[in-house]
Amino acid sequence: MGTMRGFIKTWGAQIRGNFLVLSVLLVAIGLALSARHMQETGRGSFSWFDAILLVIGVVLTHVSVNLFNEYSDYQTGIDANTRRTPFSGGSGMIQSGETTPLAVSTAAWETLFFAFLIGLYFAIMAHWFVLVIMLVGALSIVYYTRYMAKWLVGELFAGLSLGSLVVIGTFIAMTGGSAAGIRDLFPPDVILISIPPGLLTSLLLFLNEFPDAEADKQGGRLHLVIWLGKRKAAVLYVFGLVLTYAFIIAAPLAGLGSWWLLLGCATIPVAARAGVIALRHYDDTPKLVPALGLNVVTVLATDALLAVAVLLEIIVNMP
Repeated sequence: MGTMRGFIKTWGAQIRGNFLVLSVLLVAIGLALSARHMQETGRGSFSWFDAILLVIGVVLTHVSVNLFNEYSDYQTGIDANTRRTPFSGGSGMIQSGETTPLAVSTAAWETLFFAFLIGLYFAIMAHWFVLVIMLVGALSIVYYTRYMAKWLVGELFAGLSLGSLVVIGTFIAMTGGSAAGIRDLFPPDVILISIPPGLLTSLLLFLNEFPDAEADKQGGRLHLVIWLGKRKAAVLYVFGLVLTYAFIIAAPLAGLGSWWLLLGCATIPVAARAGVIALRHYDDTPKLVPALGLNVVTVLATDALLAVAVLLEIIVNMP
């Protein structure tokens, strides 16, 4: 019993299990949007089996991302040189000998394979375009640390693969079977509402790169924090937060969502505090750590509120 408990604790830390809630919330937004679409169009029926399968598939994808990242950072020596915080610097499980590089690499490929099988099911049962989203996601997972994190596009692909495309992909997986054509897969409201979660995921990675910037540079990475410098990067972080809330507000103003979406703006005070700390202490990791925590709260709470907002719209419009 103790051995099993230790195994779960070790691998829970290795896969950074406390961050996997992000995947669940992203799928929740897509599920809510698909349920609203079914209510409005009268096409299709909500499948709880498919919904649960999507949650499992996206969580497995997220686990694979974390494991590939840990393995790569061990190989390049980045994690050996980082100043670890609760939000950045890796889990430290390989360095401490709790897990091995081979075990982590094997688990990364295994979780990616099972996520692929789930994605293949939806490509067959819902719509072939799921394969396109799967391809983008797979390339981002496997080649993120090898190429994307060195080409100034790491934050972009993180926001796409573990943000906007999860929302859109969930919507397609749930509604694609009843779509009249390819355009039906991409309603303007779904596209617009998927943008804030994508930006938030990018910002989650972006701010977490501040404490690791020097170690990342030594390990051959070139991300936005290294390229811009921390001072300018802090300004860009704040701009990203402003842009996120601007898109949330734009949706109901453009008639592409209900006013319930403004619930997502309830996290503005938390985001503002994170932004102020980032601007003041961008080069002082101990003082920046509270901003990293507030940033996590901002991302998760905003995603959750967007899902709730769409669900409230469905409830209000029930006959």
